[in-house]
Amino acid sequence: MAKILIIDDEADIRSTLRGVLEDEGHDVLVAANATEARNYWRHHSPQMALLDIWMPDIDGISLLREWSAQGTLACPVIIMSGHGTIDTAMEATRLGAIDYLEKPLSLAKLLQVVAKALSHNRQGKPHQRSLAGIQIPAGRSPKILKLREQIQQLATSPAAVLLVGEPGCGRETYARFLHSKSQRAHQPLVVVSAGLLEPATAAARLRGRELNGQVEPGLYDEAAGGTLLLKDLEDFPREVQALLAADFDNGHFVRVGAHQKLPLDVRVVATSLYAVESVQATQFIQAQLLLWLSGAVVRVPPLRDYLEDVPELLRHAAEHFADREQLPLRRFSVAAQNRLRHYPWPLNIEELYSLVHRLLMSGQTTEVSLEELESFMTPPAAAQEMLVKQDLLALPLREAREAFERAYLIQQLQLCNGKVGMLAKRVEMERTHLYRKLRSLGIDFRHGSDD
Repeated sequence: MAKILIIDDEADIRSTLRGVLEDEGHDVLVAANATEARNYWRHHSPQMALLDIWMPDIDGISLLREWSAQGTLACPVIIMSGHGTIDTAMEATRLGAIDYLEKPLSLAKLLQVVAKALSHNRQGKPHQRSLAGIQIPAGRSPKILKLREQIQQLATSPAAVLLVGEPGCGRETYARFLHSKSQRAHQPLVVVSAGLLEPATAAARLRGRELNGQVEPGLYDEAAGGTLLLKDLEDFPREVQALLAADFDNGHFVRVGAHQKLPLDVRVVATSLYAVESVQATQFIQAQLLLWLSGAVVRVPPLRDYLEDVPELLRHAAEHFADREQLPLRRFSVAAQNRLRHYPWPLNIEELYSLVHRLLMSGQTTEVSLEELESFMTPPAAAQEMLVKQDLLALPLREAREAFERAYLIQQLQLCNGKVGMLAKRVEMERTHLYRKLRSLGIDFRHGSDD
């Protein structure tokens, strides 16, 4: 088996972890402080380390940074903490830790993480950062702290969860965070969108099929033991929603072409634009499915409700793209940050990430100035004349209405980056009627997308 180094100043934790890992056949070394840890690291070449953050002589992050800077981080490191912060988790993973476990430790989860990391190590795979435990949405405002607390509480339950909120507000990010904090974190997270499920083939796509003794797995099989994420539930055809509701109610399914009932072992998480009590929810989501999902509903707020987090979100987004795409890391001037703290963010957190990405791609200087920022935020010429400045009172009613509708839809389409599907949700119009309206007003939407 493997040689594992445990670094923790609490004797009880060292003893417990040592016993558990030795029972699994591992050779275990224990260190109570950084000095002992350095000695074992240098002379015994462990194949994995479990590293506590808070220790009396030096914190775990500093020790991890030291090994990373020296180029001696040759094995997977798992961080442990009973009171870590978001910044601590992000810093640990940037320095090379592959996972972040919260105390009190779940021994079952610990063994899963250890087995997975050692498997990658034996196969010579890079020590990639795990999604489990580290995908923590940024923000420190009361709203976001409360939201994260709610998500973490729900993660301990097997109940279905519905996340609702405006386009671009980060519903899928929080769904992934929920999965990462659950007991199913090291099992698959399968994301299903409406485009994957046509009414004629949905049963086979979800349940799988049997033909001539051959089994073709479905999405339920892919997500077995993990989480099934239904993205933008209101876009799913009604027939597909009814099929899902029936399977969820039954708790089992039968493959197409077979007769045997199979257990449906998935945790269901769904996202939607519409609050459960809204008229739109009842119009676009099948009643039985809506009822089944309504037990645990989480509202993800729009970015304009927590603008005090914008500076941290800008930093987080810049570091994200610098890490993932090797773009130059740029900081935002105080003036630029203040400008963005007073911007309404109609497309929410996705708009912020898109803006940061474009600014990093330009890479002009190490700092984003207010002047540069304004050049990236200049609205298209057609949108510069705001609706309230148009002299509609000088026009007959019919022409005034058409002028308003044209200006309104043009500006809304620009806010939706030309996406007609998003526009339909934003203005709450059925898509066929919206296409007809855009054509009648002479609005060119062909260069956008139908997403």
